[in-house]
Amino acid sequence: VTHSIPACIGNMTINSKQPDSESPVSIFAVNKCYVTVQDGTFFDGSGFAALVREGYKVRSDVNITLEFRTTAVHGVLFGVSSAKVDAIGLEIVHGKVFFHVNNGAGRITAMYEPKATNNLCDGKWHKLQANKTKHRISLIIDGNLVQTDNPYIQSTSADTNNPIYVGGYPADMKQNCLTSKSSFRGCLRNLVLTKGQHAELFDFSRAFDLRGVFPHSCPGAEQ
Repeated sequence: VTHSIPACIGNMTINSKQPDSESPVSIFAVNKCYVTVQDGTFFDGSGFAALVREGYKVRSDVNITLEFRTTAVHGVLFGVSSAKVDAIGLEIVHGKVFFHVNNGAGRITAMYEPKATNNLCDGKWHKLQANKTKHRISLIIDGNLVQTDNPYIQSTSADTNNPIYVGGYPADMKQNCLTSKSSFRGCLRNLVLTKGQHAELFDFSRAFDLRGVFPHSCPGAEQ
């Protein structure tokens, strides 16, 4: 067995003595245990999850669905970019959700603004769907559809080749379709990317880099 156990461990003794768990010599990807938990992945607001080490190619079409729960009004949800300008990004800024796409000719944005700033940052689960079909983009939050016009109709492909970053991104990694540098604090679940007939559910425990991200459970209430 080469992977860690997704569980809580308590009251451990070695030779009838309890080790000092409050001040360990070293610690990596260990969070506290919660009395109540929900399915999902907990982001503590300090880091990110990196997926698809070899690079994800958005190209002409992609549909992103996920669910999020947060009490913060700022936070990066999702980004994948290229070394040039091509990129897509999802973020929460001032309680609004933004879906940015750049197919190479210029950035376009679909923005969902709730009736009140904290409507989406109320600690409850919200469902997001972001769709890019060639030069058209749309954003659906809890069933509410937002579309935007694109003046660059001849440019249809986002030629990305970098990894997918969820919940944030490294300081030295350029993200051409994200304006926020704030890491997401809260829970995410059911991240699915669909291209044509192929749908892929991403397991955060298989990320090649996890910082401040705990993939197997979310606290039942804000901690």
